[in-house]
Formats: sequence, structure tokens, C-alpha cells
Amino acid sequence: MERLFSLTLILILSAGLIISCKKDKGEPPVLPSQESMIIDFSNFSTPKKSADLLSDQKGTENSNWEFAAGVAVVWKLIINTTLIVPVTSFKLAVDQDPVFLSEKTWQWSYNFSVASVAYKARLTGQIRTSDVLWKMYITKEGTGGFAEFVWFEGTSKPDGTDGRWILNQSSQSPQAMLQIDWTKTGTSIGSVKYTLVKDDSYKNNYIEYGLTTSTMNAYYTIQYFNGVRLSDVYVEWNTTTHNGRVKCLDYLGDSNWYCWDSNKINIKCL
Repeated sequence: MERLFSLTLILILSAGLIISCKKDKGEPPVLPSQESMIIDFSNFSTPKKSADLLSDQKGTENSNWEFAAGVAVVWKLIINTTLIVPVTSFKLAVDQDPVFLSEKTWQWSYNFSVASVAYKARLTGQIRTSDVLWKMYITKEGTGGFAEFVWFEGTSKPDGTDGRWILNQSSQSPQAMLQIDWTKTGTSIGSVKYTLVKDDSYKNNYIEYGLTTSTMNAYYTIQYFNGVRLSDVYVEWNTTTHNGRVKCLDYLGDSNWYCWDSNKINIKCL
């Protein structure tokens, strides 16, 4: 009887220890949504080259929309070319189950491919006093492969309402290239801002995208180097009807809004 009691006591204590250990792990940090890295360029998709858009569209029937598209597409190209691997890797993280590593640190690890090239990703999230520290380690396999390096890192609030990403250029040039600041309102991303931070003539150029409750419920605020100086561009549009307007003193010659309708045709602003 005494032996049975001892065995039962050991099992109870062991179970309590296991439960205690699980509790010590806590919950994994809130993973920011993939939209925290992505600006919506769908309203400005265009088959023309960006260089053409900024040089020959004046006077055409859809020149207002084309100017806005030409400035925006430059940023789209950066994300879809130079930074497509780290951005793709983060999109896939949400489908993975995190593993507890050590005190307050969790890891998401998985394989993925871009343009038939194989990569390995390892995303860590460390819960700190007032934020979560994120680091994405990428390894390329096969021909032209490279060893694991931190392609981007960032921080976010514990509740996932805002944060910042810093994306490095590449494994060959692991210097900070792009800073992404983001906010979240409810279940949707409120704003995303890309800023070039690499030390060259384009440093501090930026594009900010956000959603509002106005009739023109989406906007870009853009600052870009036009070859001579920094120019400010303001774009607003309706995400349902796709009509919108653009303003740029340096390019359009005044501070007025220039509008287009749902077919991208120039119209007089009301």
C-alpha cells in the first residue's frame, strides 16, 4: 500500500512538473501579418516602363493616372526584384507552427522556393519587456548558394498593432537597404511606409500607403529624387471605383490636384 502511494505521488509530482514547464514557456509572440511588409500597388499596375511613364505621358488622355503609376511602380519593382526573397519568406511564416527555443524566444523554420531556387528560412521572435524582436535568417541552397545570414529584422508591439522592419540588400551586400514602418487598425493594416536607408543619392526617399474613411479612401505620400532634387507627390484614390487624383508641384507645375475617372481618363477635379 505504501509503495502504491509512493508511486502515485511520483506520478502526480511529475505531471505537475510537466504542466509547470509548459506554463513557463508561455504563448508565442503575435506574428505581424504579411501586410505589414506590403504596399498595395494594384490600382497602378501598368505594362509600360517606369522611365517612359515619367518622360512622355504629358498631354495624353490618361497622363494624370500614368504619372501617379510611374512614381509608384519604382517602389513596386524594388519589392518584386531585389527584396522578393525575404518578403516571400515572411509571407509563408504565418502558415508554420512555432517551436519554443529558450526563455521567451520562439522559432518558425521552413523551406521555400522563389523562381525554382530553394531556400531555408528561420524566423525567431523574442518577447522583450515592451516589444518583440524579430530576426529572419535565410540560407540559399544549390548553385550560387550562400550561408545563413539575417536578411531582415524588426520589432513590433506585443499586441501586434505597429512595428518596424529593416531589410538588408543581399547576402553579398548585407547592409540596411529598406526600412518599413507599419501600423494596424483593428484587423487591417492602417499604414505602411517604405524608406530607403542605404547611403546613396536615393537615401530617405519614401512612399507611405494608407487607408482612410474618406471618399478617396487610399493614399500614397511619396518623396523621390527626380535627378535634380527631391520631389513630393500626393496620390489619393477610391479602392472600389478606382478614380483618383495626384498633386506634384515639381512635375505638374502648380499645387492643384489633377484627377482621373474610373477608366483612368483625365477629368477636371470637382
